[in-house]
Amino acid sequence: MAKKCLLLLAAALFPGCGKPDVAPAAGSAFAALQQRGQTAMGVDQYASAHVFEPLPDGGRIVLQMKETNAGEEKKIRDHMRTIAAAFASGDFSLPGFVHAGEVPGTTGMTRLRETISYTARDLERGGEVRVTTNHPDAVKAIHEFLAFQAADHHAGH
Repeated sequence: MAKKCLLLLAAALFPGCGKPDVAPAAGSAFAALQQRGQTAMGVDQYASAHVFEPLPDGGRIVLQMKETNAGEEKKIRDHMRTIAAAFASGDFSLPGFVHAGEVPGTTGMTRLRETISYTARDLERGGEVRVTTNHPDAVKAIHEFLAFQAADHHAGH
């Protein structure tokens, strides 16, 4: 009984972290992802848009507000700088938190981190992280990471 209460409390405080006894309603997994994204990034996920674009030498991660909002745009830019530095050191814990598990591609990106460059750049209404490499296995890992992110965030490229 105590374990069930703790799981229910954890699920209430941290959506998606508990294992409910009943299957979640359609769309609730995405809503939980969006909530964890807002917690991690500090930005309303429904008022912003992600782009995960694979490129021949890696790819790019874009996050922009749908409408101009200087305060939220600053949060995005700060977030992009934070993840660029974390990813460069092989730390993918933030995407792991947002997606509630290991994110495909991150094992390879961590193993090959010395061959990958991460550059944060400000964009209109947000920012981006450009991920570049000349290592074919790193490109494959980056593309795997970006494809998973695009699918899970229901984002385009």
